[in-house]
Amino acid sequence: MKAVQLTQIRSPLQMRDVPTPTIGEHDVLVRVRAAGICHSDVHYRAGTSPTASLPVTLGHEIAGEVARVGAQVRDLQPGDRVCLHYLVTCGECPPCQAGDEQFCTRGQMLGKHRDGGYAEYVAVPSRNALRLPDNTSFEHGAVMMCSSATALHALRKGRQRAGETVAVFGIGGLGLSAIQLATIRGALDVFAVDVNPAKLEVASRYGAIPVDASRCDPVAEILHATGGKGVNVALELIGLPQTMQQAVQSLAVFGRAVWVGITTRPVTLNSYHDVLGKEAEIIGSDDHLTHELTLLLEYARRGLLDLSQVVTHTVPLDAGAINTVMDSLERFEGNARTVIMP
Repeated sequence: MKAVQLTQIRSPLQMRDVPTPTIGEHDVLVRVRAAGICHSDVHYRAGTSPTASLPVTLGHEIAGEVARVGAQVRDLQPGDRVCLHYLVTCGECPPCQAGDEQFCTRGQMLGKHRDGGYAEYVAVPSRNALRLPDNTSFEHGAVMMCSSATALHALRKGRQRAGETVAVFGIGGLGLSAIQLATIRGALDVFAVDVNPAKLEVASRYGAIPVDASRCDPVAEILHATGGKGVNVALELIGLPQTMQQAVQSLAVFGRAVWVGITTRPVTLNSYHDVLGKEAEIIGSDDHLTHELTLLLEYARRGLLDLSQVVTHTVPLDAGAINTVMDSLERFEGNARTVIMP
């Protein structure tokens, strides 16, 4: 089969002919119909967040059709439409038993520790394949498996409650999902912070209050809009020290800043003014949980989560096209979400 793989750090991905995956008795083989291109994939290519080994097929936002099932699989059959939880876990170690499976001691992530979805087929344990609602496209199902799920997990980590205000720094695929999910969870106001007017226009269509950081100080703008109070929850989805700092500085008393964006650079804060003096919290958020995916899929089935403005472009399973998209993401340019359609 064809697969687009990372073969060398800081080098373009390559199209390669590789064997079609084999499956065990509890696994399923999925024909990939859609695979999202995530900013995390850019970090893998750059070596900022290292993969387990090379070569590896990238791609952790995956949806498709079941092509084959293992002998012990009872709840799925060939032809079923599914989307894939990208964390392959053991289910037995202490973190798994505690419901913190993202810290599984034997866990593997699709597209990082084992081959992912930039390919014609991918193999996963059957428990990682969740049925896709009939009203949800493959490309939207794929995006939900990372950008929407990561946004929901971040809001839950930030303990967002009904009646609170939220600021979202970075209006890409995660940000547009975060705006909707914060609203579903009862946010009174959601501020969308970005430097791209086109992305802010889309955010406003989802009901967010746009804050153009290319034209103003976003912290001052948020404080002004909230009567000097600040927001209860701020999500940082970019991974830039400046926006991580701004997320904290935009908080109200007892506010929670949730850092999701990946960076290796240090962040400078005024410890008293920004954190201690208002008993603010800085919370790290990584990955998501299986039961959160179940909730997301129910939101989609009920028509509450609309990803029509999130997936803006599609490309074929072609190394050149995929590298071009990743180059744009590396420059913090490009579209909300581009999806590969093999």
